[in-house]
Amino acid sequence: MQVTETLNEGLKRAYEIVIPAAELEVKVNEKIEAARADFQMKGFRKGKAPLALMKKMFGQSVLGEALQETVDAAVSAQFEKTGDRSAAQPEIKMTNEEWKEGDDVAVSVSYECLPEVPEGDFAGLELERLVVQADDESIQEALDNIAKSTQNFEKRRKGSKARDGDQVVIDFLGKVDDVAFEGGQADDYPLVLGSNSFIPGFEEQLVGAKEGDEIEVKVTFPAEYQAENLKGKDAVFTCNIKAVNEPKPAEIDDELAKRYGAEDLDGLKKQISERLADEYKGAARTVLKRNLMDKLDAMFDFELPPSLVEAEAGSIAHTLWHEDNPEVEGHDHPEIETTDEHKVLATRRVRLGLLLAELGNKNEIKVSEEEMQRAMFEAARQYPGQEREFLEFIQKNEQAQQQMRAPLYEDKVVDYILELAQVSDKAVSKEELQKAIEGLDDE
Repeated sequence: MQVTETLNEGLKRAYEIVIPAAELEVKVNEKIEAARADFQMKGFRKGKAPLALMKKMFGQSVLGEALQETVDAAVSAQFEKTGDRSAAQPEIKMTNEEWKEGDDVAVSVSYECLPEVPEGDFAGLELERLVVQADDESIQEALDNIAKSTQNFEKRRKGSKARDGDQVVIDFLGKVDDVAFEGGQADDYPLVLGSNSFIPGFEEQLVGAKEGDEIEVKVTFPAEYQAENLKGKDAVFTCNIKAVNEPKPAEIDDELAKRYGAEDLDGLKKQISERLADEYKGAARTVLKRNLMDKLDAMFDFELPPSLVEAEAGSIAHTLWHEDNPEVEGHDHPEIETTDEHKVLATRRVRLGLLLAELGNKNEIKVSEEEMQRAMFEAARQYPGQEREFLEFIQKNEQAQQQMRAPLYEDKVVDYILELAQVSDKAVSKEELQKAIEGLDDE
């Protein structure tokens, strides 16, 4: 095998590799010999078919396979010799386009190397971790919100008009073309006005109704309504208003606590305190991680593969364009150009990504199967009723697994750096923490 370097510029490399025809011939013969051992040909004992006849029958199909394997082996040998690590899949092309069996094989190999990442002294990094305590005021605020969302309804004074948000208790009978239809009748039905639980336009016509009123509600069933016989039909509902009830926040007591799975009010307060602590801790880590990334970005400067930066800039531009044009769901849109701002952000992301990957590799940081399982089950909870389908999709999709593993891996490398750095805790209020979080969006 003859190798000639044709490009060595920055991180860009290119080689011309010539594989002798004799070497390829050996590979073809080896593969045919291996297949002949189990091949049964009429007139010959198993494994005794003539090599020449086998080659005539299967030579062309074996040749393509042998050619691919020989080229792959040659490229792998070159990487092993140089010690290069390609930033992306190398581009491999045959250069003797009129190649025929018996000729030497000439291929060009071009790629961009992953850069050498310099060592860093993380012990010199100084960072602050914001710490917020779940105080009584925050716990009470959370309790008030729970009570407000867990509404009870109390009867309004007789003669009061129903308002949006009120509950009206009604008997109703619906008809289409003056004929009652299945599912169009109920007694003592508690309907919260503004809940949008009935056909569009229904609830609005009951605003202003009083106890004892009989209201005719005229609506049109949506064209996509589930009952085929009602799609797009005009209907009239006769509604008798039996009660008008106003919403009242639930009492903050043991009964409310039990509705949320706690034994008593103290137990609910403890749950809230723990939940708030987790929320504050998560937000504080976000701030700490961003500050760490800012310091690492300033601390390290090394050459980056241009193709990685270009691809990342394109991805950023594409994502931001779709955020600005949410009505466009597919990719049928004009070509999106990258700006200098996109390239600056892409440069930061690629540099930090390569740095964290190298640190994780050198220190043998890995995401365990147990950690992946936990992440998968946690993600599946976001699809209630479809958990099994989600898990099956992840288990069968290597790319989806990688997308889930990447942030876990990054967090483990971040934890490794934080263990070496000097991290001090700083007590702040929840308002100060919120301001710090908002500040991240402004950068």
